[in-house]
Amino acid sequence: MQHEITKTQKLLDSNGNIAEPGFAKKLFWQYDRADIKAPKIRIKEWDYYYIGNQDYGLCLTLSDSGYVSCLTVSFLEYGEKPLQMNDSEIGVMPLGKLNMPATSEKGDTHAKVGTCDMHFENDGTVRHLYGTYDNYCNTKKSLIFDVKLTDFPEESMVIATPFDKDKHFYYNQKINCMRAEGFFEFDGKRYEFNRDNASLGTLDWGRGVWTYDNTWYWGSGQMVLEDGNVFGFNIGYGFGNTSAASENMLFYNGKSHKLEDITFNIPMKDGEYLYTEPWTFTSSDGRFEMDFKPIIDRQSPLDLKVICMLPHQVFGHMSGKAVLDDGTEIVIKDKLVFAERVHNKW
Repeated sequence: MQHEITKTQKLLDSNGNIAEPGFAKKLFWQYDRADIKAPKIRIKEWDYYYIGNQDYGLCLTLSDSGYVSCLTVSFLEYGEKPLQMNDSEIGVMPLGKLNMPATSEKGDTHAKVGTCDMHFENDGTVRHLYGTYDNYCNTKKSLIFDVKLTDFPEESMVIATPFDKDKHFYYNQKINCMRAEGFFEFDGKRYEFNRDNASLGTLDWGRGVWTYDNTWYWGSGQMVLEDGNVFGFNIGYGFGNTSAASENMLFYNGKSHKLEDITFNIPMKDGEYLYTEPWTFTSSDGRFEMDFKPIIDRQSPLDLKVICMLPHQVFGHMSGKAVLDDGTEIVIKDKLVFAERVHNKW
């Protein structure tokens, strides 16, 4: 099931399908929009960053979905009185005009839509994320952010997954556990990211041509353990045909450790998901067994029936064990992570 790619190669063949599906620990596939055979309106490209610690977090999204562009800024507080604020600006028919980089290793992206002005710059050593969002959440106040991510890990999670439809594919990299320095500021309050409060950053870098109706599950964590080692994980499914590989992986001090299948056990009642009730995560290989206590269900739904984006990104505390490739057992207790279930018609 787990086919690993270890050599540089083109992502797509002459028909616009993935030449060799699988997973990798580095960015071996080469992506080029010119190789895509599907209509431009179906191409989806995004950079999503989460920067956070045990007390608060910042979510930044810059995306080109063909017919719409979207800039989203969310921030969360996980204390006694949990808080979330979410706002987005939507542009029409970007069709590649945002010039999203063809690689995550280097390249700059800038977009201004409505009152949000967002810059993602990457010289290969430092990722500099900065921008402003005026009239944030209709408050007539500005949110400002300026964050630098460094210490890129040697290995990450990279996957190339076909859909069961010609010319459709999903190419994705998750880079967890980058060191974060900087801040965001809103309504007179400043939130600092630094080594002293163990702030880390994750990048979800996606490129592809998706089918119209999709439901996926994704979970991600990053943390500094009590012994000073850095640990993280990426888990998920629902991203097309995963017969060649899953995207389930552990990260420990910059190295990746591949997992088999993971199941998200989200409680349900009368056919409805209870996102804020405790979840569990189980694994087919016994290497990821976790309990999850939700704090915040981050939602920013868009439902126009023909087009819908219905995310439930749930932030909370995770406890349990994970096992590295060499059998080392990592035990975590009440560490801040997130997990989501998302239904899109896009």
